[in-house]
Amino acid sequence: MITVTLYTRPECHLCEQAKADLQNLQDKFPHRLVEIDIDSDPDLRSAFALEIPVVEVGPYRLKAPFTPQDLQKTLGAASDRQAHLERIDDKDYRSAVARGQTITSADRFSYWLSRHYLAIINLLLLLYVGLPFLAPALKKAGADGAAEVVYKIYSPLCHQWAFRSFFLFGEQLYYPRSAANIPGVTTFEAATGITEQNDPLRLGARQFEGNQVLGFKVALCERDVAIWGSMLLFGLIFAMTGRRIPGLPWWAWILLGLLPVGLDGLSQLVSQLPIPAIQTLLPYRESTPFLRTLTGFLFGFSTAWFGFPVVEEAMADTRRLLAKKFAVVAVER
Repeated sequence: MITVTLYTRPECHLCEQAKADLQNLQDKFPHRLVEIDIDSDPDLRSAFALEIPVVEVGPYRLKAPFTPQDLQKTLGAASDRQAHLERIDDKDYRSAVARGQTITSADRFSYWLSRHYLAIINLLLLLYVGLPFLAPALKKAGADGAAEVVYKIYSPLCHQWAFRSFFLFGEQLYYPRSAANIPGVTTFEAATGITEQNDPLRLGARQFEGNQVLGFKVALCERDVAIWGSMLLFGLIFAMTGRRIPGLPWWAWILLGLLPVGLDGLSQLVSQLPIPAIQTLLPYRESTPFLRTLTGFLFGFSTAWFGFPVVEEAMADTRRLLAKKFAVVAVER
């Protein structure tokens, strides 16, 4: 016996007519009818609100408007297909039927994850970008050992150069290198005595965590804070708008996200290579905290804008498929 799924909603005249037409075909094409109210699930309502009634049977789908003749042809095709697959004893078909008749723990977990994935991602982003700010707070409170744990955790994930990091509880929010040419700001060299000449490998800049006067370094650099913080910001906006924001086109992601951060970071990196020919073509430059933060924000926000809606589309498909499976198994039982 084939299973027919009818997506419907209350007070839908066309839905009632489709149900009556299916009942009239019951003798000719015996089937099990599963009715799913699209108003019971936001994803179903979003997918089918303008199309109901919708009939699904096997791989076939009919969307309104359709006639009794259309239903008859569809049920006939589905019945013939099922009879053929059963006759040849198709293994994939038998496996699919078995899976469709059982609700597994994997199904339940997948459905739960598809509904709560955004909260999980936002929580992970909050922890990832928030924990580095705990390090200077712990240093300020005198809990140096605990602060060192945070710095060590993020050490493989970020260069942690003090001249490209934010500082808390001190005289300035940042201490850029003199090459950044920011008027009115104490430079990293003047504040610490650490220069390119006495620290060519930048190990001193990496190990410097601050003091009570200068403040204490955040465990992620300025650009990384902006990248992950802006991804979290978009994630929160995406959640508050019901995950309905359309995805950013790929060309806009390249233009807004990749190009600015690539130009700022790459030009800085290349200009500082100790190669005379390069230094002749591209003068030595050090990006500013503002540029690192701005380009990091654009990259993180646009990446989340590009990626989150893609993930949501996949998760919405999972929710719809599993909602149908749960309804079918409930009827069969």
